[in-house]
Amino acid sequence: MQLPSWSRCQSPVQLFAEGQPIYMAVKGVVFDVSSAKEFYGKGAPYNALVGKDSTRGVAKMSLDLADLTHDTTGLTEEELKSLDEIFNNVYKAKYPIVGYTARRILNEDGSPNLNFRPEDQPHFSIKDEF
Repeated sequence: MQLPSWSRCQSPVQLFAEGQPIYMAVKGVVFDVSSAKEFYGKGAPYNALVGKDSTRGVAKMSLDLADLTHDTTGLTEEELKSLDEIFNNVYKAKYPIVGYTARRILNEDGSPNLNFRPEDQPHFSIKDEF
C-alpha cells in the first residue's frame, strides 16, 4: 500500500475544514488524529500541533509557536528520548498513519529521495492499518 506525501501545498482551508480529517506530523510521519477531536480539534488543547510537523513541540512538550517545527537541532538527550517514547507509545499506538511529509521523501532541491523506502518507514503492519 502506497501512502501519500503531505506537503505545504495543502491550504489551511483544506486542513481545517469542518468534517475533514485532522492531520498532524511527528518525525515526518503524518497521523490522522481525528479520533481525538477533543484534544486536536478546533479550540482543543493540542490544536496548535495540527497541520504541520510538530516534532520539536512534541519533544519539548511545548505549544510555543517557535517549537512547532520539524527541526530537532539542539534538543537534549532527554527531549529526544521523550520524543521517541511519545512517537511510539502515543502516536504510532493510537493513530493511523496516512502519509509522510514531503521533507521525508524529497531532497532539499525537490528531487525524489532515492533512499526513501516505504517498507523501512515506521508504520504499522498492514493488519493494524485496517
